[in-house]
Amino acid sequence: MPTSLPVEHTDPVNARILAVSEDLVSGFQRQPFHVIAERSELPLETVIERIKAMQEAGVIRRVRQTLLSTKLAHGALVAWKVPEEKLNDAFDFMAKEDPFSGHVVIRSTDSDVSGSGYRLWTTLKVPVGESLDEHAKVLMRITGATEYLLMPAKGVFALGVGHVRRKSLEPGARADEPANMMTTATVDLTPEEWRVLLEMKEELTLDEIRPNPWDGRAEAAGVSLERFCEVAETLNQKRVIGRFSTFLEHVKPSATGERVTRFNGLFHWAVPKGRELEGGGEVGRHYCMTHCYWREGGPQFGNVNIMGVVHGTEKDRVLAHKAAIDKHLEEQGIPVSYTNVFWGGRSEIKPSEISPKVYADWHAAHFA
Repeated sequence: MPTSLPVEHTDPVNARILAVSEDLVSGFQRQPFHVIAERSELPLETVIERIKAMQEAGVIRRVRQTLLSTKLAHGALVAWKVPEEKLNDAFDFMAKEDPFSGHVVIRSTDSDVSGSGYRLWTTLKVPVGESLDEHAKVLMRITGATEYLLMPAKGVFALGVGHVRRKSLEPGARADEPANMMTTATVDLTPEEWRVLLEMKEELTLDEIRPNPWDGRAEAAGVSLERFCEVAETLNQKRVIGRFSTFLEHVKPSATGERVTRFNGLFHWAVPKGRELEGGGEVGRHYCMTHCYWREGGPQFGNVNIMGVVHGTEKDRVLAHKAAIDKHLEEQGIPVSYTNVFWGGRSEIKPSEISPKVYADWHAAHFA
């Protein structure tokens, strides 16, 4: 591969690829790089060599098939109160030692308001049949946290990334219709489906970024490539497959100092009880939202029930997106009794483990 290939996300060819590959390749695809090439209107060879080059340079931090883990595991957003002197150590443990904690973020607010004492935020997944509360209690004991609040998703209105294509969005840009809510009810899988799923979900190595990336995974799952794809397509029908995605390193700068984003805001809105579907649909229809959920924050967070995340390179721009959503909710006649922004600081993003065996082994190792 030529060493002179541009690797920054701002390069025009890379931007064309990333505008598709970040979050527009939905479901399972037998030849995902062909799909990216077709939709970006670029040769397959160019797509493969550019994605490889960006991953090798650390601009892309991983390439993988995502799962809709809300269908496969019990999950929640968790807000933690941790003594300030233990905050960074707690962050390190969640990020490096707990495979079931995904997004790990230290957050702050612009003023001392409801919930601002909860500085550490994580996503948490445990296998079906296990207890989120039990796992959180173990983490609290290990890290020295004094309090935690579990906020499971009752519904999902937006779930994607697409930092490159969202950069040019104007505040208020939204779909013609409200977002539909995806449910979080879990599904049962056969042993064969689990084998295929667990092989499929691991991030691709550089060698696997090729026209046919799944042949080695099929062999590892103990099935033919054709059977692997058939099972994956069944999993697609069961709605447990998310998207095939190239994940940009959007927290740390690249080797040349380029940043994909600088600010991420976790937005909170409290809409009237009984209007969560309506409120979430109106928020989630805005293209700037990478995530939007119905979660219950309780009195600790002003009885918030709609939460979402927006990223941007300028704080004022992120706030402009929120202001446009606030205005839209008002125009739709949806009152908001509480709203806030929790800004992301130190962050580590990784997929949450969902394997029952890994869970059992981890708890055996950390049993008190």
